Amino acid sequence: MAVLALVILTAPASRAQQAPPPVAQPAPANAASAQIYKPVEGDFVAHDFHFKSGETLPELRLHYRTLGTPTRDASGRVTNAVLILHGTGGWGGNFLVPQFAGVLYGPGQLLDITRYYIILPDGIGHGKSSKPSDGMHAHFPQYEYDDMVAAQHLLVEQGLGVNHLRLIMGTSMGCMHSWIWGETYPDFMDALMPLACLPVQIAGRNRLWRKMLMSGIREDPDWQNGDYTTEPRAGLEIAADMLVIAGSAPIPMQQSLPTRDAADRWLQDVMKRETETLDVNDLLYAVNASRNYDPSAGLEKISVPVMFVNSADDFINPPELGIAEREIQKVKNGKFVLLPLSEKTHGHGTHTWAALWQQYLKELLDESQPTAPAAK
Repeated sequence: MAVLALVILTAPASRAQQAPPPVAQPAPANAASAQIYKPVEGDFVAHDFHFKSGETLPELRLHYRTLGTPTRDASGRVTNAVLILHGTGGWGGNFLVPQFAGVLYGPGQLLDITRYYIILPDGIGHGKSSKPSDGMHAHFPQYEYDDMVAAQHLLVEQGLGVNHLRLIMGTSMGCMHSWIWGETYPDFMDALMPLACLPVQIAGRNRLWRKMLMSGIREDPDWQNGDYTTEPRAGLEIAADMLVIAGSAPIPMQQSLPTRDAADRWLQDVMKRETETLDVNDLLYAVNASRNYDPSAGLEKISVPVMFVNSADDFINPPELGIAEREIQKVKNGKFVLLPLSEKTHGHGTHTWAALWQQYLKELLDESQPTAPAAK
C-alpha cells in the first residue's frame, strides 16, 4: 500500500468493517463491470509468539481472507496458492477493490479464483489482526518486518495448511515483505512479484518523511507516551499531512484538482476523513516496523523468478536513484520493470492498479510455471 493510497481509499485498520458472509465467489455476471468478491474470513491464533525485540504475546491474532480452493498434487503439495501482502496502514481487503480484483480474479483472468487459492492476510498491527489499539496501546510489542513475515508464514502453513505458494505478490510494505520471504523461505514459493519498494535499507528522503511522521506523533504532548484516551490532534494532523505527500501523484492530482479552491477542498475532505479514522499508535507502530529492513545483503539467496515493478512517479521510491536497477543484478532470476509516468499512473499507489502491470504478472506466471500437477 501506498501508505496514502491504502489509508485514503479503504477503511483504516482500526475501524475495519465486519466480515462479510463466508462465501468465496464473484458477483453475478450482470453486476458492475468490476466484479465484487466476497471472501471467506477467519482468524488464526499463534500462541506464545516471540518477537525479535525479545517481547512475547501469549496469543497473536492473525486475520485473513481467502478466495478459491487449494489444490494439491499427488504428493500433497499445494500448487495454486497465491499470497498477496498489503502495505503500511492497509489490510487484506485492499485487494478486493475493483482496480485490482476486477482485473485479476475473474473468469479467464490471471488469478482466476476458480483456478487459484488467493490468501489475503492482515499483517501484525493492521486490520483485524492484533494491534496496539486493541488495548495494549504503546505496550504492544515493537514488531518489525521480520516478525510480520514470520507470522505470515505461520498463518499460511499452520493456520491454512498450505505447504507451498505458487506466487507471493506484495505492494509497498508487502513488496518489502516479499523480499524477506524470498530470503527466509527460498523454497516455499515458485515466484515473487514485489510492487513499489526498494530492496535496501530505508534511508534518504524515504527515511526522512517516516521520521517526521513518527516525531510529529511522539512530540505531541497529548500522545502521553502512547497512553492517550483521545487521539492526539496535532500528531494526527502531522501524520496525515505526511501520508498525503508520500502518496501523492502529480499528474492525476493536477488533473483532478486544477484550481486552488479544488485542491483546498480536497485536502480538507481528506484530512477530515483521516483524522476521524486513524489511530496514531497503530500508524506509529506500522511505520516504525520498517526500521531494521535491509534485504540487500541476502538477495543472492533468492533463486525463484522475480518480477520487480516500480512506477516512475513514485515519491517514496524515486527512479532517479537507480537503486532498483543496481540491486536486481544480485537476483539470479530477477527482472526489474519501471512503469513510465503517464496519465494512467497513480504515484506510489500504482501498485494497486493491476491493468498497468498485469502483462508482467503474466510473463512471471508463464516463466515460473511448474510441471503440471496431478489433480487433488
